[in-house]
Amino acid sequence: MPEPVRGGQRYMPGLDGLRAVAVLAVIAYHLQLPFAPGGLLGVGVFFTLSGYLITDLLLGQHAAAGQVRLTEFWLRRARRLLPALFVMLAVVAVWVALLDRAQLPGLRPAMAAAAGYVSNWWLIVQHTSYFARFGPPSPLGHLWSLAVEEQFYLIWPWLLLLGLRAAPGRRGRSWLTAATLALAAASAAEMTLLYHPGYDPTRVYDGTDTRAFALMIGAALAFAWPSRQLTANLRSRGRWLLDGAGAAGLAGIVLLVWRTGQYSPFLYRGGMVLLSVGTAAVVAASASPASRIGRALGWAPLRWLGVRSYGIYLWHYPIIVLTTPANGGESPARGAAQLAASIAAAALSWRFIEEPIRHGAIGRLWARLRSGGGWPDAQSWSALGLTAAAVAVAVCALAGVVPAVAPGPPAVSATSASSLLGSSADQTVDTPPSGLSFFGPPAPPPATATGRGARLLTSCRSVVHIGDSTSDGLVLPAYQPDPALRIAAQYRRVGVTRFIPEVSGARSIVETWHGFPNGYTVAQQLLAGGYHGCWVIALGTNDAADLAVGSNVGLPARIQRMMSLIGNQPVMWVNVISLLASGPYANRDMRQWNQALLQACPSYPNMRVYDWAAVAKPSWFIPDGIHYTPPGYAERSRLIADALAHAFPQAQPAGPAMTRMLSPAVTGTAFNSRPSCLVS
Repeated sequence: MPEPVRGGQRYMPGLDGLRAVAVLAVIAYHLQLPFAPGGLLGVGVFFTLSGYLITDLLLGQHAAAGQVRLTEFWLRRARRLLPALFVMLAVVAVWVALLDRAQLPGLRPAMAAAAGYVSNWWLIVQHTSYFARFGPPSPLGHLWSLAVEEQFYLIWPWLLLLGLRAAPGRRGRSWLTAATLALAAASAAEMTLLYHPGYDPTRVYDGTDTRAFALMIGAALAFAWPSRQLTANLRSRGRWLLDGAGAAGLAGIVLLVWRTGQYSPFLYRGGMVLLSVGTAAVVAASASPASRIGRALGWAPLRWLGVRSYGIYLWHYPIIVLTTPANGGESPARGAAQLAASIAAAALSWRFIEEPIRHGAIGRLWARLRSGGGWPDAQSWSALGLTAAAVAVAVCALAGVVPAVAPGPPAVSATSASSLLGSSADQTVDTPPSGLSFFGPPAPPPATATGRGARLLTSCRSVVHIGDSTSDGLVLPAYQPDPALRIAAQYRRVGVTRFIPEVSGARSIVETWHGFPNGYTVAQQLLAGGYHGCWVIALGTNDAADLAVGSNVGLPARIQRMMSLIGNQPVMWVNVISLLASGPYANRDMRQWNQALLQACPSYPNMRVYDWAAVAKPSWFIPDGIHYTPPGYAERSRLIADALAHAFPQAQPAGPAMTRMLSPAVTGTAFNSRPSCLVS
């Protein structure tokens, strides 16, 4: 975030008010307030504002002294940004070490990336989504934007210095303005080209290259509208035009925050450019002493928040993340408390850390100690001791001295379970594979027998199970050490003799994720290899989420695509559920997928739907609200196998006259029929 006041630069109170508007929008987004689904655009406002102020400052230095003092500039940035950041990182490390050790493994590399101001690229390389995480978000996830700005602070002054040397004078400024706008256009074009609806937008959202246009638009404004040349002497018509442009820009910002969201394709296809243009109009108006917009935004409460906006931004996200229960619903009282705590933490940071250090407190203390002027008083010693203790705990936590506590089995969302256990290997009862066996000891029959006490068997002798990360725990020993509780043993219990697992995290029917084949491709490859048998398709979680984030392939088309490929072979779909109330994996989107399955079912005599959503218990889920605990996976394995036996029983092979919708209660009794899934 830009600093509120800089020496040698005219103070513009309206820009502090704009900072306040931007940071409040970001907080509203992170609190999931319904009137600000596009509140994340506040970061874009900060980018354009930073581009203007940094370029304006450097141009002012060059105009006054004929040079740009880069060393002084970077030292000032370090004094302004680093102390508050390091204090926040230490507090978060202590909090996690003492109260939430399950986050320690992920926090350690995030801390290193934050300290090096490369958080955005670390998130991209790690394929960590800012938007669509399954588990609790990292308390440092918001630092990607500070990384983008710091990278700008390091690179842009060099480019500016080269530009000023290559194109001096007033005419040169016109060329530099055009060149800067050309860089902005290239960055915006790259964002448009790299964005694909239905795919997670983290790469284009976090990338320095794809967000540079916002900074460049602000920099171009600084060339054309330098603050040092602006005066209050402006004709009435010019003032009205300036205020009109500023008001229109501010209205555009508010409208985008209100009417768009993080998954809106419009944002990545020009919407964020419009945001930057609107922000530039507000900055131009607020920078002018003649502007009424600047005076309005310079209202004292807004200005107070804007001066502390850097601290508010630093503190608000870890406070929200660390004090919100897993899958906690919206709570106005909790949100208000989190907002108050964020502002209070920022105020303390500003009063006791940022301002003193910015004005040389560390240098004065060091000079005092070196000159023998006396040691700190008792109060200062207490503060130093508390700080040292906190730092010691943080260092121990990050160094691994404090052990992490895992809340459940390891996630394998980025790994293909089939590749870990043998890609598309036919796992048969008679010849179990060496090492990791899908078919372990026979599982005991269900507690409730079917019919006259005999176990219900399926007519399916060969089964392909195509799943996403919600099936990882069905096949991986890391989730379920007891092989009798994994789905291979459960399929064997109901009569399956050949089992082909195809499980891969983040899988959907249409989209691909980092080189792993989608569900359609997996089925296509199996059929090309001569497979003929039964299919269990446990997909849909990611399909529903992909549609929620802008995919142009609808849910019915996805189902039709798979069913047309498989043809007349028996297929049982396992429907989906989540405990989440918001985001692309919200249960409302899962219900849409389940409804699409029910609507498609009557069109395919060989199709069955198992209503897993009706039987899944909240206690079976881990905190991310989508994946399951080991007991939950054990139940999921047993119930899916039982459902297969009921869908395609040995005594009654699959046929058009069968009941098409499976009952929520797999207890060994007959399944209830649903007229919408009956074949006439």
